[in-house]
Amino acid sequence: MGVTSFLKNLFGSAKESTAALTDKAENALAESKEAAAPYLEKAELFKDEAIEKVKEVSDELAEKAETAFDDVKESVAPLLDKADSYTDQAKETISEFSDKTADLLEKTIDSIKENAEEAIEKVEDFAQDAKATIEEKIDTFTERNASSEIASPKE
Repeated sequence: MGVTSFLKNLFGSAKESTAALTDKAENALAESKEAAAPYLEKAELFKDEAIEKVKEVSDELAEKAETAFDDVKESVAPLLDKADSYTDQAKETISEFSDKTADLLEKTIDSIKENAEEAIEKVEDFAQDAKATIEEKIDTFTERNASSEIASPKE
C-alpha cells in the first residue's frame, strides 16, 4: 500500500499545485488588466485624437486644393481667351490669303489665256504667211518649169 499512498500524495499535491498556479495566473491576469487599463484608455484617446486631426488636416488640404484649382482656372482663363483670339486672327488671315490667292490665280489664268490667244493669232498669221510664201514659190517654180519646157520641147 505504500505505492498507492505515494501516488495519491504525488497526484494530490500536483492537483493542489495546479490549483494554486491557476489561482496565481488568474490573479496575475486580473492585475495585468488593471495595470493595462489606463494605457488602453490612453491609446483609445490617442487614436480618437489622431483621427480627428487627420480629418481636420484633410479638410484644410481639400479647401486649399480647391482654392488652388480655382486660382489656376482664373489665371488660365485669360490665356484661353488669348488663344481663342489668336485662333480667330489666324482664321481671318488665312481667309484673306485664301481670297488673295484665288484672285491672283484667276488673274494669272486670264493673263495666260490672253497670251495664249495672242500666240495662237501670231502662229496663225505665220502659218498663213508661210502658206502664201510656199504657194508663191510653187507657182514660180511651176511657171519656170513650164516655160523651160516650152523653150526646149522633148521629143
